[in-house]
Amino acid sequence: MAAPILDSFEMAAALTDLSTWLVQQGLENTPTDLWLSQFCDKVNEAGIPLARVNLSTRAHHPEIGAVAFRWRRDGESERFQYSRSTSPASDLMEEYRRSPLFYLMSNPISEMRQRLDVPAPELDFPIFDELRAQGMTEYYAAKRYFLRSNQEHISDPTRPIEENMTISMATDQKGGFSNAQLDLLRPLLVPMCLTLKCSANRLMAEDITAAYMGRDASRRVLSGAISRGSSDTISAVILYFDLKGFTKLSEQLPGDAVIELLNDYFAEAVDVVENNGGNVLKFMGDGMLAIFDLNEIPNARHVAVKAAVELREVFAATNERRAAAGLYTTGFALALHSGDVLYGNIGGKTRLDFTVIGPAVNATARILGMSGALDQNIVISSQVAAEVCAARPDLVSLGQYRLRGVRERLELFTLD
Repeated sequence: MAAPILDSFEMAAALTDLSTWLVQQGLENTPTDLWLSQFCDKVNEAGIPLARVNLSTRAHHPEIGAVAFRWRRDGESERFQYSRSTSPASDLMEEYRRSPLFYLMSNPISEMRQRLDVPAPELDFPIFDELRAQGMTEYYAAKRYFLRSNQEHISDPTRPIEENMTISMATDQKGGFSNAQLDLLRPLLVPMCLTLKCSANRLMAEDITAAYMGRDASRRVLSGAISRGSSDTISAVILYFDLKGFTKLSEQLPGDAVIELLNDYFAEAVDVVENNGGNVLKFMGDGMLAIFDLNEIPNARHVAVKAAVELREVFAATNERRAAAGLYTTGFALALHSGDVLYGNIGGKTRLDFTVIGPAVNATARILGMSGALDQNIVISSQVAAEVCAARPDLVSLGQYRLRGVRERLELFTLD
């Protein structure tokens, strides 16, 4: 939809309420792609013909370095995520270095604009050819920092920027943006920053708590379950997992190789658990604690055993890959048990852990300790296996055992 033709006074009147509207979107935690689309529509209705807008900010996430939102007047809005671990030599980084946003971030300027319909532009970048082909006549971009301590110029623009917003706008209006139109748009960048920061802060809280606590614990904490000692009793399958021979490996390998090994194997283990609906609660050196909530997954016992089988297959493939690359390999031990657990906040006044405790958790740890004596890397209690045996003939009994600290004898199983 083309923008209506309005004079400066009419445009100013039409944009008067946009600042308040933007702040309200932040207060309501409206998703960024939604409020950006509505904002662009409102600007067009006010008589400023935006055809393409790109908004980006840093993401506080262990894997994602930045998030960008792109709106097109004649197309669908898009969201992009850029990896934090992108290699400096990658095609993506090379594309960024050849972009106007790299130029903007590399120089001590707060904004840039370039007419695209002139024969000899002062600034030219590969994306400008694409925009010209789409009929764009001018490109405008601006950056704004959220924190007072940040400087307007940084020495390495390829690094993620702390707390900032970059925005680019393109128009297909004949002659490009007028000075009056940009004068009306600039004051809207500050409330836009506030709105984006509100969205980013909520997303940051979700990303960080999910990364460090697990998805379910994150959801519970952000919903208000933050009181020390608050907990729920849930029925769950408990999974204890650790890497074999890690102490010896950690003595042989340099520190960075140890971290790389842990990250590689834990990445596989976490994916298997989460892809099967489980929740990883914590890492303990070379160990991992996870649960499959029976309230969330009624057939959690079947699912947990399936995850154990998948983990065995994934480890075999990972070891093959690492061996081919000349890297150290390792195995794992895993225990599955089920029962009622207390799930909630435990710890001191200033440092809490959202985890599970109870006799069933202690029993799972004891079962894991039996893996060496039984020479089995997967050990499953009858509390899990009894329900699954009929469907899995590969479950084999290892006999009954009395475990230290566990009141009743447990029959233990493994996977053939």
